[in-house]
Amino acid sequence: MSMTAGKLIVYYDGSCPVCIRDRRWYEKLAGKTGESVEWLDITGRDEELRRQGVAPDKALRELHVKDARGEIHSEMDAYILLMSRVLVLKPLAWLISLPLIRPALAKLYHSWVERRLAGRS
Repeated sequence: MSMTAGKLIVYYDGSCPVCIRDRRWYEKLAGKTGESVEWLDITGRDEELRRQGVAPDKALRELHVKDARGEIHSEMDAYILLMSRVLVLKPLAWLISLPLIRPALAKLYHSWVERRLAGRS
């Protein structure tokens, strides 16, 4: 089984308007492929996350995706896995996996997340 086959579970922040918008954008682009993706709102699910080996605080700060084998992928790995399933997003998945681009994007991503979470207080 390839890494892109089987069902994925995406742990996302359902109280984040941008996260909800990104989910809808992905589902629109994915079409039928999106049917093999389950979206799990992490809000109020701390115990369930811990049982699955995901720290709730980390789940708020990084995208987490569980593959069909039960392996958890986070941050850029999660985005790459998710995007590599959708034909139109495959080039973007490849681009963000490049050695110079990946760390720069990770830094930008974490900076954006910290600002987003600071706005909740």
